[in-house]
Parts: sequence; structure tokens; C-alpha cells
Amino acid sequence: MKRQFWNWVRNEDGTRTLTLDGVIAEESWFDDDVTPKAFKEQLNAGTGDVVVWINSPGGDCVAASQIYTMLMEYKGSVTVKVDGIAASAASVIAMAGTDVLMAPTSLLMIHNPLTVAIGDSEEMQKAIAMLDEVKESIVNAYALKTGLSRAKISHLMDAETWMNAQKAIELGFADGVLTREAALPEDDIPVNSYQFSRRAVTNSLLSKLPKPEPKYPLEPLEQRLNLLKV
Repeated sequence: MKRQFWNWVRNEDGTRTLTLDGVIAEESWFDDDVTPKAFKEQLNAGTGDVVVWINSPGGDCVAASQIYTMLMEYKGSVTVKVDGIAASAASVIAMAGTDVLMAPTSLLMIHNPLTVAIGDSEEMQKAIAMLDEVKESIVNAYALKTGLSRAKISHLMDAETWMNAQKAIELGFADGVLTREAALPEDDIPVNSYQFSRRAVTNSLLSKLPKPEPKYPLEPLEQRLNLLKV
């Protein structure tokens, strides 16, 4: 199996820890039916409460939706702890927490979904309609957690809203701040905590798209230069 962006650890007290670190579905969720199945099997492989640590700039919204749904359907308690960043699609996953706790230095970001479209005006209109529907589905998760109106959430997404722990609590996206006792053990802190670049995420997603074949064959440079000679 390809590298997973998640990791499960069983604790001595019977609880389990799930760590989501990096871009959601960076390598293995795209067009991979085995991966969602593997995640679900690992989630349901045990019982008891689950603690989810999130440090992710986001990624594939479909993968995020599947993880969110699996965690929402899980019979045990799910506590989400954001130690670095929960942005974009990762913020959707965070909404599955029975309790959402953020480190004092962590960030949560919500924005409108984005995509890449190629084609004529009809294809562009289809892409716009698709993005509108994706946004509405994301609003569902935020509204269920926060109790905010859909209009308020839509405005926050339009503005690409960044929230520290206190702001997230104020708006209902989080329930509390992580204390020293609840902090992630030093050995388990991801090296890339607090690092985020929208360009890096976008480039990562663009790299998954197949490169279009040129419409016309390219002539050798020498041949084209000869045509320019007088």
C-alpha cells in the first residue's frame, strides 16, 4: 500500500490515537478505492474513545468528507486536537470531533473549495456549478458543529477566514484550548508543524492531474528556425 497520511496508535488505557499529518490524500486517496476501505477497517478494528491529532493544510475534499463521515458514525467518543493547523479540507475533518481542542499557537482556516478546469465555456459553467455544490456540502459540516447560519458561514468561507484558538472557540468551531497536560508528547510532534503554503497545496493537487497532450506535434527547434531564415 502507498504511504498513508494517517497513523493509528493503541494506548495502554484502551483509547486509540489517530494522527493526520500532511496533505489529505497526498499520495494514496485519489482514485484509490482500497484506501477508504483500509481507513474504515482500521477505525473499526477497535473500540473505545478515539483522539484525533490534526496538522494538515487540507487537500482532497472527497477524502475529507469520507473521513468526517466515518468519524461521525464511530460509536465511541471522538476528541479532535489541533496541534499545528487544520485548514481547508482538514478543518472539515475537525468538525467530526465530539470535542475540538486547539493548541494556543494553532490555526484553523476555512475557505471556498477550488478546482482546476480545462475546456470551453460550457465546461467552465459545469465546474462553477460543481464548486457551488461542494461548498454547500462543506457548509453542512460547519453549521452542524457551530450552530452558525449558513449565510454567516458562507461569508466566512468567501473571506478565507483564519482563526486562532480563541477566535475558533468564539465562533463555535472549537470547544477549548489544549492545556499542558493534554499536549502531544514531544517525540510525537510532527516536524512540519505550523508550516503552510497554499501554493504548495495547490501544486500538490495539480501534480495529480494528467498532463494534456499537445494538440499539434511540436517541430524540432532547428527545423522551426530554418523556416525563419530569409
